[in-house]
Amino acid sequence: MVDFVALTTGRLVAPGQYSLDVPDGWQQGRGAFGGFSLAALVRALEAAEDDAARPLRTLTAELCGPLLPGPAEILVEVLRRGSGVTTVAARVVQGGSVITHAVGILARTRADGMALCEIAPPQLGPWSDAPPLPSQEWPTFAKFFEYRVTGPLPFSGHSSPVTENWVRLRPPCPKLDAAYLTALADATWPASFSVMPEPRPVGTVSFTLQLFPPFDDVVAHAPLYHRGKVLVAADGYSAEQRELWTEDGRLLSLNHQTIATIR
Repeated sequence: MVDFVALTTGRLVAPGQYSLDVPDGWQQGRGAFGGFSLAALVRALEAAEDDAARPLRTLTAELCGPLLPGPAEILVEVLRRGSGVTTVAARVVQGGSVITHAVGILARTRADGMALCEIAPPQLGPWSDAPPLPSQEWPTFAKFFEYRVTGPLPFSGHSSPVTENWVRLRPPCPKLDAAYLTALADATWPASFSVMPEPRPVGTVSFTLQLFPPFDDVVAHAPLYHRGKVLVAADGYSAEQRELWTEDGRLLSLNHQTIATIR
């Protein structure tokens, strides 16, 4: 049984320092897929803030290199704790090199009276009606996720660089939290794959995530709807927007990634 929470939770060895054992089997290419290291960083960021009324609101990160199976270290620093906002930096270090660096904003709710979403929600049918992703060659980590596709398949030569699919961890995560949503935001293939005729190696180099809690009313094992699209592509880099929605049309996260085509 895969325990995603345990796998992405470092062991505290000193103030601001955690030990992380990176398991084999979660790779995308040489290293673990970015959502794994980012989820581990989110758990470390949250551990630095003991006020439950300050959930993670935003995460900005750079993925500097591959996170290989084996021991790694997470270093955490509280940059500032204000009256309503806590800013925390964290990094994954392996072999003396920074692999992933992130800054999180954890903040209390502000009663400004505004509640809106200008992003049009997708038109969703029951997730169980969508066909499972066909069995084919995939990155190793994908075996831990269930995908049901409603848009173009990867490497299908589609006319638009978009992705639309349901996704969830298998076996299900026991709790839908910020770390799990961070991993899900990165679990689907790049939208550029829809227009490519064949696989090409790619890697995320920058990652920005906005979260819209609370999540207590969302069933942990429920699949979420991923919708992604390439906004701009040039010089071997693409800027992609990704969204995660509940089945009843609530936006949980908004993610922007810069993805490099390696060759």
